[in-house]
Amino acid sequence: MTGRDFPNAVLVTERLVLLPWDAADIDLVAELHGSKEVNRYLSGAGKAWAREDAVRAMEKWMGEHEALGIGKLKLVERSSGRFVGRAGFSPYGAPATFELGFTIAPSFWGQGYATEIAKGLANWFFDTGKGARFIAFAHPDNAASLGVIAKLGMRRSGTVKVGAVDFLNFERSADT
Repeated sequence: MTGRDFPNAVLVTERLVLLPWDAADIDLVAELHGSKEVNRYLSGAGKAWAREDAVRAMEKWMGEHEALGIGKLKLVERSSGRFVGRAGFSPYGAPATFELGFTIAPSFWGQGYATEIAKGLANWFFDTGKGARFIAFAHPDNAASLGVIAKLGMRRSGTVKVGAVDFLNFERSADT
């Protein structure tokens, strides 16, 4: 498969394609986030999601994409179409600032996919005029995400409480 095989693609990188969710994708989200290994750095509790959690998250992401043209989207491998994870932006706080987030399935860890999609999304965000800056959070022990954030040239801008844990907060502006 090539990028031409994905007519509804939001973003295509060298190896990845970002697509809107379909209601039939709920099993993909439930499986991805049904693992404590995947979720250990995503919240203060780090617990696996129940199917209902996956349904709520996917409904939220789909609603954000429909209303704002931006959201957390389905990430697939360009060559095979295999589900890799999810990535994108969500509004955070008031007034809303867009937060970059990504979750990669363990079978794809260590292949540079998180860095590739994060760089692609950063360029897309500024190229499409979605905003002048965006933020990202990372658990202080999540070396992989902190590495991706460093490769994006994001600068530390404090902490944000997620559950009982202080997550590191980073930001990037168009002129960074």
